[in-house]
Formats: sequence, C-alpha cells, structure tokens
Amino acid sequence: MTTPDPAPQTPPALTALEAQVRRDLASIEVPLRPWVPERRTANGDVLTDVVIVGAGLSGLAIAFGLMRQGVSRLQVVDAAPMGREGPWVTSARMRTLRSPKTLSGPDLGVPSLTYRAWHEAMFGTADWDALDKIDRCTWMDYLVWFRSMVGIAVSNDTRLMAITPADDHIALTLETPDGPAVLACRKVVLATGIEGAGGLHVPSLIAKSLPRERWTHSGELLDLDRLTGKSIGVIGAAASSFDWAVAALDAGAAEVTMLARSPTLPQTEILDWSNFPGFLNHFADLDDALRYQFARRMFAFKTPPTMEMYTRATASPAFRFVGGAALEAAAMDGDSIALTAGGQSYRFDHLLLGTGYAVDISQRRELAGLIDSIALWADRFTPPVDSIDRDLLAYPYLGPAFEFTEKTPGSAPFLKDIHIFNNGAVPSLGPVCNGITGLKSGVPKLVSGVTRGLFLADAALHYRSLDGYAKVHFDPAAAGLA
Repeated sequence: MTTPDPAPQTPPALTALEAQVRRDLASIEVPLRPWVPERRTANGDVLTDVVIVGAGLSGLAIAFGLMRQGVSRLQVVDAAPMGREGPWVTSARMRTLRSPKTLSGPDLGVPSLTYRAWHEAMFGTADWDALDKIDRCTWMDYLVWFRSMVGIAVSNDTRLMAITPADDHIALTLETPDGPAVLACRKVVLATGIEGAGGLHVPSLIAKSLPRERWTHSGELLDLDRLTGKSIGVIGAAASSFDWAVAALDAGAAEVTMLARSPTLPQTEILDWSNFPGFLNHFADLDDALRYQFARRMFAFKTPPTMEMYTRATASPAFRFVGGAALEAAAMDGDSIALTAGGQSYRFDHLLLGTGYAVDISQRRELAGLIDSIALWADRFTPPVDSIDRDLLAYPYLGPAFEFTEKTPGSAPFLKDIHIFNNGAVPSLGPVCNGITGLKSGVPKLVSGVTRGLFLADAALHYRSLDGYAKVHFDPAAAGLA
C-alpha cells in the first residue's frame, strides 16, 4: 500500500504574513460599507454593478480597487481555468518577468500584499536579496495567493461572447461550463490583456501563403516537442522572438534562424523612461495633438530581449541572427517552407512569429454589434500630413474613465458604461494598463471613473437618502442627562 504524500505545510512566515494582511486591511477600512443602491432589471433580477472580464494582473488589481471603494456587487470572469489566467504559465516563454523586482503590482499600496512580502515569507529575506528578476511561474503563484487573500471570487472557464445594450443596463452573453448565460450589469471593464483590443499581428505574406499549421504566433500555445530536430525560422527580433528562439533550442531544434527586418537589435525599454508619476498620472491631461505625438513616438520603440535570453540564444551553435532581412516572399516547396528575406533564400520546417499584436476592435467578437458606434482616434483627430499613422488612428478614442465614446454624439449613450483596460487605451490614457509599470497609476484612475459613474447615475437616490436621513447620534435624554 502506497502512503500518499503529505499535504504541503504553510511556512510559518506566510501564516504570520496572512495575519498581517488581515490587520492591514482592517486598519484601512477594507472593505468599506457598500453604498451603491441596488438596481433590478424589468423582470426583477438584481443587476451586478460591475463585471470585470479578465482575472489576470489587471483584472485582480481593478477588483481589489473597487472592493476598497465599497463596490460589493462585483463579478470577475475569465476564459482560462483557475491558476492559468494571463500569460504567465501559458504563452509567456521567458524564464523571468522583465520588470524590476521592486515594482509594486496589484497590492495598491498595501505593503503586506506586495510580491516582496509574499516572496520573503515563502523563501526568506536572503533569497529576496539575492533575487535578480521574478520567476514568471512564481509570479503566478503570488497572484493566486493575492486573489485568495483579498477575497476575489472568479468565474473561471467563462468567456464573454457579446455585449448588448438592454434598457438601462448592459447584457453580457457568456459561454460558461454550464452552457450559455446572460449576465445583466451596470458597467463592464474589459481587462483583457495585450490581445484584448484586437488580435495577433501576423504578416499578411505568411497568413496568405503558408498553411496555418506551419506557423505559430508567440501569443499561441505550441507543443514544443514538434520542434525537435527541425529547422526553425523565427520572424522578428524583439523580446518575444528571443523567447521563441530559446524555447526552440531547449526543445532540441536542429537549427534556429532569426530573421529581423531591422539590421540591429532594439536596446531601449521605453517603459523604464515612462515610469514616473508626472507622465503616468497626467498623460491623459495632454491635448489630443500631444497625446498623439507621445503615443506615436512610444510605439516606435521595440521591446529588447533580456540579456539572459539573448545570451542563451547566441551561445548555441544552432542559432543564427540575420538582420536587415525583411520578408519578401513565402511559399511551400514540397514539405518545406521557402522564404525570401533581404534578398536571401531560406528553408524551414516551421515558423515562430514574434510579430506582436494588432489593435483593431473590429476583430473582437464581443464588440461585433457595437463597432459602428465606437469612436476611433481617426474620428476625433486629424494629424499633420507628415505624421499620419493609420495603425495609431485605428485605436479607440476613450474618455477619462477608459470608457468608449460615441462616434456620433447622442447615438449610443450606453458606451460610457463599457471601460477598456488593455492595450487599446494607450493613446488616450497612456501606458498605464499594459503591464506592471503603469498599474499604480491606471487602476486608481479607472476605479475613480467607474465609481464616479455609479454615483452620478444615482445622485437623485442619494439625495433622497440624505433628505430623509434621521439617524440619532446625539440624545441626552437617552443617556439620562436631560
């Protein structure tokens, strides 16, 4: 008879930390008393005040922020299974996060909820001091712990299919483990990550010329055993491309050739420059011309690889980097992929794409019925002739609470209740919703905007509550003093 392994024991330091978290939250009045008046649909169902789509880093931080502001009818949904939300243990292939370990995440200023506090409790202060970058799988473990500590309930394996205006609320069509469902809410926040405002960017030459099974984008999952002994082409030379290259080499690829349009590798991480309060907090206060100018310059920067992944790739004799190799032709030649890039010919068994993401809300199935009503930057701003950027002008033009705005004023007032906290918000609000760096600025701004909308919509109810308020706080007679 086999004795089962004993359940892992919680480190005493973690038990102490969790007690400290409970004390800290109580000390700052978390959660505040609920204050949002209950509303119901025409058939009597209670409306959820806010639904957050996405339980990754941003979604958890937003949920915690709303809880801290007394929003209690709150629901979080995520298409992924429990513990696999976000990219950290799925499509992410780097060993560590790229951000400095000292950046705060979803803790929103509560020291005992920071990654550092959790890491020291789990592994000790000496381990933290010796740590360079945070392991991405350990980061996922921290997010699961954070979610449980602050009490965020998530409906996993639940995918948003459609958003539909309905009377005085929004109806969300969901695909759940129990089948289709409709959830009625007052506001929805799309915290849907790097792909959430469009989709994978795939060079048209590859998409049109090659069978779908012969290429894989960095945002997709792949059984890496398929690469063993194969000749692999990597398209692009930013961070995700080097992550791909190392993954292929580790899987035993016979050779890995990276083809880069630029003759040199990117060297500058723009998020490092942007990480100061003036820019992150007040980018949205700039006029349209300056926001457009800043966004266009920011988008010109490409994310460089980490030194670890660059070193691991270039140390392998099976790896080759080719700069100045823009794609010119692609076709199948028998069972091989034949590429022409930079005037040279190449043959591969499989392509790995590190070509980034496209922002194009028309690709989003959940927005299909709303596309014609949503204002884009092209609808609100005309740039100088010498700085027209059609990709940038395709971004949605958002209001100060990350909300969609109407293409035609007055035509779709419900759009003010749909907030997006993903890459699509960058030109309107700045880089405050696409990674750890801007979280501390973006989440409070979004939470403030959401609660502002909830309060203003019920201002008349709050006034009636005030007008009829008669709770006794001073009664000398009851104390026997009169």
